[in-house]
Amino acid sequence: MKVIRAATELAAGRKVCLAIGVFDGVHLGHQQIIRQTVADARQHEAAALVVTFDRHPATIVAPHRVPPMIYSLPQKLRTIESLGPDALLLIHFNEAFSQQTGEVFIRQLAADLGQLQSICVGADFTFGHKRSGDVKLLQRLGAELKFTVHGMAAVALDGQPVSSTRIREAVRTGDLDAASQMLGRAYSIAGQVVHGDQLGNKLGFPTANLDTAGLLLPPGGVYAAHVDFGGKNYRAVLNIGHRPTLKSPAPALRVEVHLLDFAGDLYGQELEITFASRLRDEQKFASLEELKAQIARDIAAARSHF
Repeated sequence: MKVIRAATELAAGRKVCLAIGVFDGVHLGHQQIIRQTVADARQHEAAALVVTFDRHPATIVAPHRVPPMIYSLPQKLRTIESLGPDALLLIHFNEAFSQQTGEVFIRQLAADLGQLQSICVGADFTFGHKRSGDVKLLQRLGAELKFTVHGMAAVALDGQPVSSTRIREAVRTGDLDAASQMLGRAYSIAGQVVHGDQLGNKLGFPTANLDTAGLLLPPGGVYAAHVDFGGKNYRAVLNIGHRPTLKSPAPALRVEVHLLDFAGDLYGQELEITFASRLRDEQKFASLEELKAQIARDIAAARSHF
């Protein structure tokens, strides 16, 4: 999948089928939209192009209401790629772009792409300044500009529509199985390894500290997990919490993972972590020695689970 930053980067002279959306989590409903676009493209010998944004639009238009993201941007792009589109247009969502009306956005896309064959969105999708764009607008423009429109109904699971909001609630409450069902794959988090305070090394259990700023996280605690990076999979123990044993005056939420039977430098790597089982709640210990002993027990429990 080719990632482009401007529609004009797509090779000219070929018909194009579009899927447009934020696609946070790329859940079952999003997958339906992208698969319909890929199917349209194959039928019409066109290019299947996914159009999405480099951040949640609320970051600009309603910063006080930005939801925690289900997926990091690299994670989202990898998942979209797995669905088979030819290219992805990653739009930088900034203040200037947020002022563009839905109609101007679509007309510009049509002009830049040359031969727009179809557009597929969720039935309730809105876009453009003050949500001026919707399926009705697309249908009106489609009649004029000669492209077809698919407004895909929401996918239902257990009698309720699958949505990013519903997935966030499942993750927050620790129902990762429900989140996985709605995502159509095992729920995971991903983040880049950043420098920490080396406490894990001092205790004899080196950990990778993940940057998960802005991401949705499950309840704090210790988990057995799998870690993917560099094309390999490792067993691991994951801790999400504020490390109460250290008695910090301003404890920050940490996501730390210890890879079993691994030695090496992980700084700068993006790790993707899939949850295997919850081992225990976060606890406060009387000393670092007690914490060290508990970590050893956690590792043994994780090995036993695997």
